[in-house]
Amino acid sequence: MPDSRVSARVHDTPAVPTLVRANPFAWFLLIAGAIGWIASATLVLERLSLYANPNAKVSCDINTWISCGDVMKTSQAAIFGFPNPFIGIVAFAVIITTAVALLAGAELARWYWIGLQVGITAGIVLICWFFTQAVYVLAILCPYCMVVWAAMIPLFVWITVRNLAHGVIPAPAGVVKFASGWAWVIVGLAYLGVVAAIFFKFMALIIPSNA
Repeated sequence: MPDSRVSARVHDTPAVPTLVRANPFAWFLLIAGAIGWIASATLVLERLSLYANPNAKVSCDINTWISCGDVMKTSQAAIFGFPNPFIGIVAFAVIITTAVALLAGAELARWYWIGLQVGITAGIVLICWFFTQAVYVLAILCPYCMVVWAAMIPLFVWITVRNLAHGVIPAPAGVVKFASGWAWVIVGLAYLGVVAAIFFKFMALIIPSNA
């Protein structure tokens, strides 16, 4: 069944969260995508300033533990041979374009949503990897990177919920109901996990130094 038919049927189903219906979902994508894009673009500008002057202090250099500049100088910040924020600029631009298309009334094909799901899944895997590197390997936090993390978590969860609810991802009704009903809880738990991991890691670094 074409995705547009499934979309129309699900749109009229009261059990489906409002957020995964056409206009609310589009606005959600637009806002989250814009936040992620601005953070990525800021990182690119900061990285260009470091190319011009390797000794420059960027706007988010606060101390030895919170410093975008120190993170940018590591190999983890350019895992494909170019600065990671360039990926964010392109990826979040796709999210924003999708939102604008939906607000304009476009009916996107199922293959498009599958591609978006693959992309957002690859993105969250990359974010998880970089999170572990930043917290557990480098022990340096980049504030703008954390904004990107904060945008990516709900984007991944709600795009997945949208694709489950609209039949793009085949799943039993129980799975769809659980994902729809618990989406914000999952997002909240993910945020809590990130905060807890950062807190316990950096407390472990602080306490010995004061002992």
